[in-house]
Amino acid sequence: MSTVRLRRVYHEHPPRQAIVVAGRIGLAVGIIVLWEILARLRIINPLLWSMPSEIAGEFDRTLRDGSLVQDASFTFSATILGFVIGTVSGAVLGLSFWWSTTYTKILEPFLIVFEGIPKLALAPIIVLVLGLGLSSKVGMAIALTIVVTTLTTYAGMRTVDRDLVRMVFSLGATRWQVFAKVIVPGTFPAMLSALRINIGLALAGAIVGEFIGSQKGLGHSIAYAGQTYNIALIWSGIFTLSLLAIALYLFTSWLETSIVRRFLHQQR
Repeated sequence: MSTVRLRRVYHEHPPRQAIVVAGRIGLAVGIIVLWEILARLRIINPLLWSMPSEIAGEFDRTLRDGSLVQDASFTFSATILGFVIGTVSGAVLGLSFWWSTTYTKILEPFLIVFEGIPKLALAPIIVLVLGLGLSSKVGMAIALTIVVTTLTTYAGMRTVDRDLVRMVFSLGATRWQVFAKVIVPGTFPAMLSALRINIGLALAGAIVGEFIGSQKGLGHSIAYAGQTYNIALIWSGIFTLSLLAIALYLFTSWLETSIVRRFLHQQR
C-alpha cells in the first residue's frame, strides 16, 4: 500500500478516541505490571529500580504527611511566576526591537550569547544571589524563558508585511499607531507559539534551582531521596513531577485557546 493511500485511509477512517485512550491506559498498565514482575523476580535489581508497589506506598506516605502537597505547591508557584514574568518580559523586549535598528543590533548578540550559555552553569550564581527560597527558583525559570520569548517575538515581528506597514504610514498613522494596530497583532501568533515551550522550560528551571539549593520543592525531594538512596521516593517525585507537567501543559493549551478566541473575536 502506497504512502498516499495510507494517508488517505487514515484521514477517512481516523482512530476512535476511546480506542486511543484505552490503548494508552493499557500500555501504561502493562509497563507497570511488567516492572513489578521483573523486580519481584530479581530480573532487574529492585534496589536500583525499586518497584511500583513500593513507589505507590511512598507516594501515599508523602501525600498523607503533607510533604508532597507542600513540595508540589512550591514547584508550581515557582514555575507559574517564572513562566508569566519570563514570557511577558520576553515579549515586551522582543517588541521593543521594532523601535530602533541600532538598539536591536547592539542587544541581539548579547541575547544570543546568553541563550547559548548552559543555564545549569548559572544556577549556583542565581541561588547564591537570590537565596534558597522561592526567588532563586523563579529567577532560574525566567532565565530559561525570557530569551526564547524575546527571539521568538522578534522573529515573528520580522514576518509582518512591510507593505502593510508602509501603507498605514502613508495614510498618516503615527509610529505608535502602526505599532499598536499592525506590529503587535501581526506578532501575536509568534508570541502565543512560545507559551507551550515556555511552560516546560519554566518547570525545568524551577527544578534545576531546587536541585542546586532549596529547602522545599519536588527537585529538593528528589535530590534528598538520591542522597539517602531512597529509590522509591525518587520515582514518587518523578511521578508527581510528570503529573504537574501534564497539568501545566493542559493549562497552557487552555490559555492559548482562550487568548486566540478573544483575539479573533476582537478582530471581527
